[in-house]
Amino acid sequence: MGRSYKRSRPATCGVLVVDKPVGMTSMDVVAVVRGRAGGPRTGHAGTLDPCAEGVLVLGLGRATKSLDRFMSTPKRYRTLIDLSAFTGTDDREGERVEVDVAEPPTRDRLDTVLETFMGRIMQRPPARSAIKVGGRRAYDLARRGETVVLEPRPVEVARLEVLDYRWPLLEIAVCCSKGTYIRSLARDIGTALGTGGYCRTLQRTAVGPFTLAEATPLAEVPQPLCERDLIPLDEALARLEQ
Repeated sequence: MGRSYKRSRPATCGVLVVDKPVGMTSMDVVAVVRGRAGGPRTGHAGTLDPCAEGVLVLGLGRATKSLDRFMSTPKRYRTLIDLSAFTGTDDREGERVEVDVAEPPTRDRLDTVLETFMGRIMQRPPARSAIKVGGRRAYDLARRGETVVLEPRPVEVARLEVLDYRWPLLEIAVCCSKGTYIRSLARDIGTALGTGGYCRTLQRTAVGPFTLAEATPLAEVPQPLCERDLIPLDEALARLEQ
């Protein structure tokens, strides 16, 4: 009598575009999706801070090996900047430090300053970031009260558009390279204007060709998550070439 074999279930492989909610880390989202998919290897193509929401591209199974390719694509964001204060985290999680502004910047002044942030610029990442310092995450060191000073690094801002400006709130849309911190951009714009500057809200609207319009809210990710719910890896990679 011959041996019987159970047909093994193919490992889940593909790409899932999630609309990350505010309040969760990117790794929290990875854990939820991994669990709903039955435990395959899962990773993401670029961290979103807990205060941020929007597009988070996840790779499952063999797709995790291609995450660097998705991560290297341009990113698009929409952010509301409060110019009346700075914070220690460059977002609303930190304590506000009010800035006395005698006269709010005019729109002309604002446009002139924003022009200086277009193209290739040097940017100092926030102290509370995922960058490693001596093998430890900068945000872990900062939360322990240690002084963290990160070196400026080159990034590229391809587009910076004012969506609304009503003092002290400035809403902008940004298209930028991998490694650009919108929190740092808010801080540096405020410094250049002689005002404050921190992100009150932050939403990532696209990672390369993957947009918010196709993103699935985390609460609506199917359980169980099956292969048919994912973008096939070949299709996702082909979209990078379009």
